[in-house]
Amino acid sequence: MPDALPLSGPRLLERFRALDDFLLAHQDLWRPRPFNLLQLPWEARHAELAAWLRRRTLEDAEAAHNHPEQLAAPAPFDALAATSLALSEAGALPSADQEQAPEHFAVDVPGRKWQQIRHFASRLQFATPPAHWLDWCAGKGHLGRALAHDGTPLTCLEYDAGLVAAGQALSDRLQLAAEHRLQDVLAADAADRLDARHTPLALHACGELHVRLLQLASAAGCRQLAVAPCCYNRIDSEDYRPLSAAARTSPLRLSRDDLRLPLSETVTASARVRRQRDQSMARRLAFDLLQRELRGVDAYLPTPSLPVAWLQKDFADYCRELAALKELPAPAPRDWQALEARGWQRLAEVRNLELPRALFRRPLELWLLLDRALYLEEQGYQVRLGRFCAPQLTPRNHLLLAERVTHSSCG
Repeated sequence: MPDALPLSGPRLLERFRALDDFLLAHQDLWRPRPFNLLQLPWEARHAELAAWLRRRTLEDAEAAHNHPEQLAAPAPFDALAATSLALSEAGALPSADQEQAPEHFAVDVPGRKWQQIRHFASRLQFATPPAHWLDWCAGKGHLGRALAHDGTPLTCLEYDAGLVAAGQALSDRLQLAAEHRLQDVLAADAADRLDARHTPLALHACGELHVRLLQLASAAGCRQLAVAPCCYNRIDSEDYRPLSAAARTSPLRLSRDDLRLPLSETVTASARVRRQRDQSMARRLAFDLLQRELRGVDAYLPTPSLPVAWLQKDFADYCRELAALKELPAPAPRDWQALEARGWQRLAEVRNLELPRALFRRPLELWLLLDRALYLEEQGYQVRLGRFCAPQLTPRNHLLLAERVTHSSCG
């Protein structure tokens, strides 16, 4: 039975260790990328599952994409799905009993983003009322303003000068006690912007940006912080640098490519974007077959991201120009229609073969979140980790709440 409560206290380390064991035991299933390989290493060992997945259509794969754990597939899929579901559950954080920002604060905020902000703000329960909000990587400061509506001072840090100016204008119009500052949060002087009176906030700050906040906020003695991480792969090294003692002593080593796995879930893309994505991937998979022939090397060759306009090209021209871009021999005339059809067939196979790997999206993400939670515990914080909204609103729907609680003594 999945745990319905947010994670805190000893359960943070207990869950981390269980996830660590699960990920280590099944690396052969989640590390290899079906897009890059014609045959996956695990297919011989799980032949029935592999054959079953390869027979399925692209529409079948799409239907199972967001909930692979519900798929009735041959063993060992069902057992892995049950374990994944149990280990990746972190219950919803309780809603705080506080007044929400007025709806006119939503002016200039995209609807989905405003809903994320409202859900995020509603989960901020702290033992001591925050004295000064600090919106990290603030953009125009929509999150900070949603919390500063009651008169609490607000500082917004943002790298883009245009967003700083626009944010200050919005805050001034609403007569808030807000200061928007131009700041590269990765620069050495970012540490000067934080002190113990601040309660830092970050809603979907990517990779190094939110890790930097955890490090600087704890060093500055900030009593509280609230962070919803995003884009774990946006790091400045090829390999992941663990934060906590538990992660540093784990045998699990993660590459930047591994860190993309939690981000492979798509819940918000429009139908047009999905069609373009599918066509692009089908063409790249067809070209992959062609480049293996042209090079005489049966191995994947990375290709650059191409403008959407390339999808308007005739498929033969697409292949010839991409071959030239990669400095490959010019391809001889062939049945281009048949090659493109093979690309679409490969796309169906790839998407279905990705489903076992998809069972590890949430476990790996929770492993990364718990690494951050345990790091904050080591810095003296009490930490709660749970969901702040439904995954349909954003797949990055987990929030870390950390607070240093001081106890006064009498007598």
